[in-house]
Amino acid sequence: MQQLSVLNKYFLRYKWHLLLGTVFIIISNIFAVLSPQVVRNTLDEVYRNVSRYHVLGNSPAAQGLRGHLMHLVMMAGLLLLAYALLRGIFMFFMRQTIIVMSRHIEYDQKNEVFGHYQKLSTAFYKSNATGDLMSRISEDVSRVRMYTGPAMMYVINLVILIALCFWKMILVSPSLTLYVVAPLPFLALSIFYVNKIVNRKSEQIQAELSSLTSQAQESYSGIRVIKSFVQEQSAINTFARISQAYRKSTINLSLTESIYFPAMNLFIGLSMLLTVLVGGWQAIEGKVTPGNIAEFVFYINLLMFPISAIGWTANMIQRAAVSQRRINEFLLSEPDIFDAPEALAQPLKGKISFRDVTFVYPHTGIKALEHFNLDILPGQKIAVIGKTGSGKSTLVHLLLRMYDVAEGEIRIDDVPIKEWQLESLRGQVSYVPQDVFLFSDTVANNIGLGLEEQDMSAVQNAAVMAAVDGDIRQLAEGYETITGERGVMLSGGQKQRISLARALIKAPSVLILDESLSAVDTRTEQTIQHNLGQYLEGKTAIVITHRIFKGWNFDKIIVLEDGHIVETGNHEELMKQDGQYAKLYLYQTQVEE
Repeated sequence: MQQLSVLNKYFLRYKWHLLLGTVFIIISNIFAVLSPQVVRNTLDEVYRNVSRYHVLGNSPAAQGLRGHLMHLVMMAGLLLLAYALLRGIFMFFMRQTIIVMSRHIEYDQKNEVFGHYQKLSTAFYKSNATGDLMSRISEDVSRVRMYTGPAMMYVINLVILIALCFWKMILVSPSLTLYVVAPLPFLALSIFYVNKIVNRKSEQIQAELSSLTSQAQESYSGIRVIKSFVQEQSAINTFARISQAYRKSTINLSLTESIYFPAMNLFIGLSMLLTVLVGGWQAIEGKVTPGNIAEFVFYINLLMFPISAIGWTANMIQRAAVSQRRINEFLLSEPDIFDAPEALAQPLKGKISFRDVTFVYPHTGIKALEHFNLDILPGQKIAVIGKTGSGKSTLVHLLLRMYDVAEGEIRIDDVPIKEWQLESLRGQVSYVPQDVFLFSDTVANNIGLGLEEQDMSAVQNAAVMAAVDGDIRQLAEGYETITGERGVMLSGGQKQRISLARALIKAPSVLILDESLSAVDTRTEQTIQHNLGQYLEGKTAIVITHRIFKGWNFDKIIVLEDGHIVETGNHEELMKQDGQYAKLYLYQTQVEE
C-alpha cells in the first residue's frame, strides 16, 4: 500500500467525485438494509395473524383479516420494488462518479508518465527496452486504474454495508450476530495468506509481460530483417517460449486465486447455517421472531457479494501496488541532463569549443573521445571524417547535450554548454541523424515538425532545398501522403532528404549533418550542395561523414581516429600532408572514375 500512496494527489484532485461517490454508496446501502426490515415486519405480521385466520374459519372477520394480510404483502412487495429501484439509481450515480474518477486519474497518470519519459536522457533509453516502457504506460497504468476505480468503490461499499448490516443485526440480537460473524475472522486470515502469494506471483507476471511486449515490439520493428533472413519460425519459437512462461505463471496465479471463491462460499455457508440453527433455537425461546431469522438471512445475502469480492478486490489492490511500484521506478528516475537554475536562453551565434573533452558511454564503458580539442568559429563549415567508431557521432550527441562530458568542457558562444537552456540550445541547432526516423504521419507534417504552426510554403521551400520536392509531388497524395511507420512507404534516399528538409525548415544557427546523404546519388547530392550554398551563409555547419564531398568548400576538415584528431586543415593542406585524408580522397576518386 505504500507504493499506492503516490496516488493520493489524484484523489485530492478529484475529491468531489470521491466524496459524491461515497455519499451515493451510503444512500444505496441504506435502501439495501431497509429491505430486510420490510421482510421482517411483513413475516412477523403474517405469523401473528395466520393462526387467528385459521381459527376464524370462513367468517367475515376471517375474510377481512385475509384482505388485510394480502394488502400488507402487496404493499411490502411494492415497497421492496421501490427500494430496489432507488438503490439501483444511486448505484448508477455511484459508478458515474467513482469509476469516472478512475478514468480521469488514468488519463492524468498516462500523461504524467509519458511527460516524464520525454524528460529522461538518452542514456535511459539505451538501458531500457521499448516494450518495457510501453508495458508500464499501458498495462501497469490500467491495473492501477482498477485500484482507483472498482477496488476503491468495492472497499468503500464493503465498509459501509458491513457497518450498516452489523448495526441492524446487533439491534436485533447481539448474541445471534456474534454467532453469524464468527466465521469471518477465519475468512480474513485465509485472504491475508493467499494475498501474500498473489503479490509475489503478480510481480513475476508483470516482469514476464514486459519481456513478452519487448519481444513482440522488436519483431514488428525488424520484420523486414526477419523475413530477409528467413527467420520467421525462429521469431515465432522465441515468442512462443516467452509466451509459454507467461501462460504458465498466469495459470499458476489463477490456481492460487481459485482458493478465494470456494473459501467465500464455505464461510458464507457456515454463517447461513448458524443463522438458521442459532436463530431457530432463539426463536423457540422467544428471544427473536421468525421475521428476525429471515431478516438475518437477507443481511447475510447482502454481505455475500461484498465479502466474496474481498479476494478479488484485494487481488486488484495487490496487482495495482506491484504495477505502481514499477511505474514509480521510472517516475523517480531523474534525468541525467537538466537545466541549470538560471539557464541561459538567447540567440546562438554558432561559436563552438571543445576543450580537452573526454567522454565514455555510461551504458557500455566505451571511450569515444579522449582529450579532444576543437574550435569552430561562427559561420564556419566543418567536415568531420573518420572510420566507423572513431567518435564522429559522439560529437553530435555532446553538442546537443544528449550526454554530459566526463572530463573537459564544451562551450557554446563562450558559455559552458551546461549553462544553456536545453530547449533554447536544441531549438537553434538542426540535426539530421544517421539513423533517419520519420513519424507515421503526412510528409508535410514530418517536414514541418519543428514549426509551431504549419506553413505549407515553408514546407515546400525546405523540400526544394533538400531536392525532394519532385519526389513528393509524384506520391499518390503529394505532401499529404502518409509515410507509414518509420517512413516504410519511402525509399532510403527519400527518407534522408525529407529528414534534411525537416532540419532546414527550422532556420537554425547551427546545422549538423551526420551521414545524412549516404543514400543519395551523386547528381542529387550536387543539387543539394548547390541549394545549401546560399542557405548556409552565416550559419555554422558540421558535416559528419566517412567519405569526401568534393563540391563542398569546407573551412576546416578534421580526421578522427579512436577519439583523437589525427589530421586537421583544409583540403589543400591535407592533400599536402599525404595522410589518411589524401589516401581516402585518391581512393574515392579512383573508384568514382
